[in-house]
Amino acid sequence: MKRSLAFLLLVLLILVLFVLNLLLGTVKIPFADVMHILQAPPSLAGTSEGGSVFSNIIWSSRVPQALTALMAGAGLAVSGLQMQTVFRNPLAGPSVLGISNGASLGVALVVLMSGSLGGVALSRLGYLGDVAMSLAAIVGALAVMDLIVWVARRVQSDVTLLIIGVMIGYLANAIIGVLKFFSNEEDIKAYVVWGLGSFARVSGDQMVLFVVLMAVLLPLSMLLVKTMNLLLLGDAYARNLGLNIQRARSLVILSSGVLVAIVTAYCGPIMFIGLAVPHLARALFRTSDQRILMPATMLAGAALALLCNLIARMPGFEGALPVNSVTALVGAPVIAAVLFRRKE
Repeated sequence: MKRSLAFLLLVLLILVLFVLNLLLGTVKIPFADVMHILQAPPSLAGTSEGGSVFSNIIWSSRVPQALTALMAGAGLAVSGLQMQTVFRNPLAGPSVLGISNGASLGVALVVLMSGSLGGVALSRLGYLGDVAMSLAAIVGALAVMDLIVWVARRVQSDVTLLIIGVMIGYLANAIIGVLKFFSNEEDIKAYVVWGLGSFARVSGDQMVLFVVLMAVLLPLSMLLVKTMNLLLLGDAYARNLGLNIQRARSLVILSSGVLVAIVTAYCGPIMFIGLAVPHLARALFRTSDQRILMPATMLAGAALALLCNLIARMPGFEGALPVNSVTALVGAPVIAAVLFRRKE
């Protein structure tokens, strides 16, 4: 009963935060106007005075941001839970295997080399530049993920696989550093801005595609719940129960890697959510059962991402704060409090 109430509270929290994301920002929009705009199609929502401006803000900016934050937060949280389960390591996260670094390397190769080789900075190409960066991030992340899955099939030790992933991340960062050294300032600035992470980068058809992809991938990740529960028992017990350890480990890593690749491609490298939210879900529900923990982590990740997006563009800030700064500022004290409370 308590767990049902906790799930209900998480869903209500997501609804409240979603509405607040539509209401608050540099331009404050009355609640009645927001409800009217949401009920009417975008073309008909601007009939009242100032309504056309409000409608444009809601449909072009705030709704895409809120939906992107919701889906990205859920995806990163599930990815972090999968990594922590596979490696049985509380410090494992979506970036632990270098998949995020692979996405960053893909973007760096396209962004930092475009000005040097092509003579035109990618940041000047507008929509085409954004599409090129997204594709580069997906290719980079999937390339590293394929390498990790290949290694996972040949390495028995989880610790060895973890170390290899960390080394891949360091190698990617080293290559990015070399590219920065030989790039011009405009390209470096475009790459740094992408690296700060943002839920506002996705809009229009890109937002629809992102939401559809995540709406497909998140339910598919739920199919691995039984496998993850068996992995928690240890390799010996899982093998006696008929689980193919290497195949199961590869499937979970593949699921986690695809989620990270898609989110990083569209939003940039969003840190901390994947590491922190699984701990928060475990503390709230006091269980390691993945049947409960997986949906709880998904909902908690969506709520935390919506909260961070709301703080990043609160009234009084010019523009928006980097999402990575907000995720650390909001999440670190929460997780520290949770860990201390569990220790007591």
